[in-house]
Amino acid sequence: PPPSSPPLSIMGLMPLTKEVAKGSIGRGVLPAVELAIEQIRNESLLRPYFLDLRLYDTECDNAKGLKAFYDAIKYGPNHLMVFGGVCPSVTSIIAESLQGWNLVQLSFAATTPVLADKKKYPYFFRTVPSDNAVNPAILKLLKHYQWKRVGTLTQDVQRFSEVRNDLTGVLYGEDIEISDTESFSNDPCTSVKKLKGNDVRIILGQFDQNMAAKVFCCAYEENMYGSKYQWIIPGWYEPSWWEQVHTEANSSRCLRKNLLAAMEGYIGVDFEPLSSKQIKTISGKTPQQYEREYNNKRSGVGPSKFHGYAYDGIWVIAKTLQRAMETLHASSRHQRIQDFNYTDHTLGRIILNAMNETNFFGVTGQVVFRNGERMGTIKFTQFQDSREVKVGEYNAVADTLEIINDTIRFQGSEPPKDKTIILEQLRKISLPLYSILSALTILGMIMASAFLFFNIKNRNQKLIKMSSPYMNNLIILGGMLSYASIFLFGLDGSFVSEKTFETLCTVRTWILTVGYTTAFGAMFAKTWRVHAIFKNVKMKKKIIKDQKLLVIVGGMLLIDLCILICWQAVDPLRRTVEKYSMEPDPAGRDISIRPLLEHCENTHMTIWLGIVYAYKGLLMLFGCFLAWETRNVSIPALNDSKYIGMSVYNVGIMCIIGAAVSFLTRDQPNVQFCIVALVIIFCSTITLCLVFVPKLITLRTNPDAATQNRRFQFTQNQKKEDSKTSTSVTSVNQASTSRLEGLQSENHRLRMKITELDKDLEEVTMQLQDTPEKTTYIKQNHYQELNDILNLGNFTESTDGGKAILKNHLDQNPQLQWNTTEPSRTCKDPIEDINSPEHIQRRLSLQLPILHHAYLPSIGGVDASCVSPCVSPTASPRHRHVPPSFRVMVSGL
Repeated sequence: PPPSSPPLSIMGLMPLTKEVAKGSIGRGVLPAVELAIEQIRNESLLRPYFLDLRLYDTECDNAKGLKAFYDAIKYGPNHLMVFGGVCPSVTSIIAESLQGWNLVQLSFAATTPVLADKKKYPYFFRTVPSDNAVNPAILKLLKHYQWKRVGTLTQDVQRFSEVRNDLTGVLYGEDIEISDTESFSNDPCTSVKKLKGNDVRIILGQFDQNMAAKVFCCAYEENMYGSKYQWIIPGWYEPSWWEQVHTEANSSRCLRKNLLAAMEGYIGVDFEPLSSKQIKTISGKTPQQYEREYNNKRSGVGPSKFHGYAYDGIWVIAKTLQRAMETLHASSRHQRIQDFNYTDHTLGRIILNAMNETNFFGVTGQVVFRNGERMGTIKFTQFQDSREVKVGEYNAVADTLEIINDTIRFQGSEPPKDKTIILEQLRKISLPLYSILSALTILGMIMASAFLFFNIKNRNQKLIKMSSPYMNNLIILGGMLSYASIFLFGLDGSFVSEKTFETLCTVRTWILTVGYTTAFGAMFAKTWRVHAIFKNVKMKKKIIKDQKLLVIVGGMLLIDLCILICWQAVDPLRRTVEKYSMEPDPAGRDISIRPLLEHCENTHMTIWLGIVYAYKGLLMLFGCFLAWETRNVSIPALNDSKYIGMSVYNVGIMCIIGAAVSFLTRDQPNVQFCIVALVIIFCSTITLCLVFVPKLITLRTNPDAATQNRRFQFTQNQKKEDSKTSTSVTSVNQASTSRLEGLQSENHRLRMKITELDKDLEEVTMQLQDTPEKTTYIKQNHYQELNDILNLGNFTESTDGGKAILKNHLDQNPQLQWNTTEPSRTCKDPIEDINSPEHIQRRLSLQLPILHHAYLPSIGGVDASCVSPCVSPTASPRHRHVPPSFRVMVSGL
C-alpha cells in the first residue's frame, strides 16, 4: 500500500492450504481478488484509504477456523468487515457470533441454506446464491413446461434436505403437487422404484455426484428414462463427473453405456459463474474481458467456479465502505471510518445498512441483496450426447426465465408429461355400424309393414280369415316393436345426454319386452284355439272368438306390465359408468387411455332379469307344448305348429347364444350392440317370415288347398277290464260361418240318399234273418249293387259348422255256424266259390250292421256308441233293430 495512505483492514477467512470438495476454492479465487483490489486502487475508489485484505487459513476445520478468527481479532488490526467463509460448518459458527463484534461478513462460496436465517445470522451476506436460490428457478421452469406434478429424491444429508424442504415451501400454493417424496442413504433403487410406482414423471433430485451415478443406474434398471421422464438435478457437479464415478457405477452392475443412456436429457440447475451478457461491469470491463484476465493471472493455479463471486465480493466491500464513509461525512459526528472498533455499534450498523444498499452490475450479473441473500442468475444445463449444454437461465432480480432457442432437446416429440395423462374415453358405438344395422332394421320394418298390408288386404280370404287376421296383426306389431328397440340400443353417450340415456334404459327394456310378448303371445293364443277345438273329446260345438284371444294376449301383457312397473318403482335402471384398465395410445402419444363404458344397471339387476327370463321361458315352453299337441292337425290355415316350433327353436338358440356373447363382450360396445341387434333382427325376421311367407305362397298358388281338411288319425288305447277298445278318430274341420248354409243343404241331400240306401239294406237284412236257406243264389247284378253299397265313400260335412263325427265301437258277437260248405266245393272255380251263398251271407252278416250303425248317427239316428239299439218294430227304418249277435266295429269319415 502507499506509505502515506491509512489502511482499511478486511479479515479474509478461507482455506488456503487444503483443497475442499468443490476444488481449490481459496487459491483458485486469489487471482480474482488481486485483480479486484488492483482495479479498486487504480480507480482510487477509497481515497485517501486503501483496501487491506488480510487472509487467515481456516482449513475447513471448526477448531482451526475459530482460532484463526480469534487470532485475527486479538492480534490483528481492527477489521472493518469479514471476507470469506467457505466451509458451511466453520462459516455458520463464525457468522453467528458476528453481531457481538459488530462485524459484517461477506461470503463468496458458502451456499448452505442454513445461513439464510436472518434472525440467527443478521450480519451475514453472500455474493453467491445459496442452494435454495435454485428453487425459484426450478419453479419457473416447471411453470414454463406446465409440469404440475413432481416427485423428489433426496440424499439423507442436511444440505440436500434443507433444499428439499425449502422447495416444498416454494411449490406450496403454486398449484404444483409433490406427489411423492423419497429419500435414501446409500441405495437409491428402492426409492426410485417407489417413484415409478407412484407414476412420477418429473423427478427433482438432490444428491451428490457419487450418488448420482447410482441413481441413474437404478433409473436404467427401472426404465425411468427416455421420452417419458425428466430428471432435474444439481448442476454444480465437477465437469465429466460421470467419468470419475464410472468404476463405482460399474460395481453396481451398471455399464457405462447404460449410465449414459439413463443420464441423457437430464437438466442441471446451478448458479451462473459468469454473466453471459456483453455489458460492461462496475469495473469497466465485460465479463468476458475479466475472464481472460483471470485466466492469464492464475497461471498454474487451478480455476475455481467461485472466482467471479470473489471478484464481485471485493467490489461489494469497496462500495459498502465508500457509502459508509459518505454517511459518516454527512453526519454531524465527524467520525472517521478508521476509528472503528468492535464495540462501535453505530458504525457497525452504518456498514450493515450500506451493505444492504448494494446494487450494481458485476461479472456475475446484477449484484443485489434481499435479506442478505444474493439475487443472482441461475443457469440450466442439459446433458446431451455425453456433454452438458447450457439451455437457459433464470434472472432472480427480474424473475424471468430465458430458454435459449433450439438448444433444449427432449427425447420425445414434445416435453414429457408430468404424469401419465389418462384420457378418459367413452367407448362409443361406431356410427357406420349403427347406420348399417339401422338400415337392416328399417328393411325389416318395411317387410313387416308389407306383411301387415298383405294381411289387411286379404283379411276376407279363406286362408287369412281362418288364420285369425287380428292375431296376425298383433304378431306383426310385436315384431315392429322389437325392431324399434334396436334404434334405442344403439343410442349411447355420443348421441344423447346422460339424462336422456338413463331414460332410454327404461324405454328400450319396455319396448323389447312388450314386443316379444305381443308377437309370441298372439302366436301362442292362435295355437291354443286350435288345441282347444281339436282336443275337445266331448265333440261338442265350441266357438272361440278373437275377442277371447285378445283377452289372453292382454293378460300376458298385463303380467309384463306388472313386472316392469314393479321394477321401475322399486329398483329403476340407472346409468352407470364402468372404468376399465388403461390402454396405450394407438397414435403413440405419451398418454394412456382409460376406456369408459355406459351401462344400464340397478342394485338387484340379476333378480329382475331372472324374473323376466323365467316368465319368458315359461311362455316359450307353453308355446312348445301347444305346438306339439297340435302337430297332427292337417289344415294348413289353422295349424302353425311346425312354424311355431321352428320360431321357438331359432329364438331360443339365438337368445342363449346372444346373451352369452353379449355378456362376454360387455367391454366392447360395438361387438355387443352388433350381437344384440343381429339377434333381434334375425329372430323377428324369421318369426314373421315363418308365419306369413307360407300364407303368401299358398294364397298365390292354391288358395283352396290350405282350407281343405286332410285325413289323419288319432289313436288312443284304453285298457278295460276284459278287452281293449281301439278307436280311430278323424279330424273335424271347423269351417267358416260363410259356408254354413251350403254345408247344411249338402247335409240334407246326403241324409236323403242314406235313407234310400237304408231301405235296401233293411230288405236284404230281413231276407237273411227270415229265410237263410233261400239265399243259396243271388243274382249277379245284386253283387254289383251290394259292392257299391259297401264301397260308399265317407263324408265329412255335418250341421255343426261342418264337423264330421267318427267313432269306433266293438261289440262281442258269437260266431255263426255255416254248414253250407262242402269239401267237394273246394276244388271248384275260385269265382264260384267266392260268390257262393255261404260267402255272400257271411259278408252281409258282418258288413251290413257296420254300415247301419255308421250311418245312423250321421243322419240323426241312434248314438254310435250304443251297443244294442232297442227300438220298436214300428220305428223308422233308420231305427230298426240290429241283432247284437255280431261283434261290430264302427268306422267311417
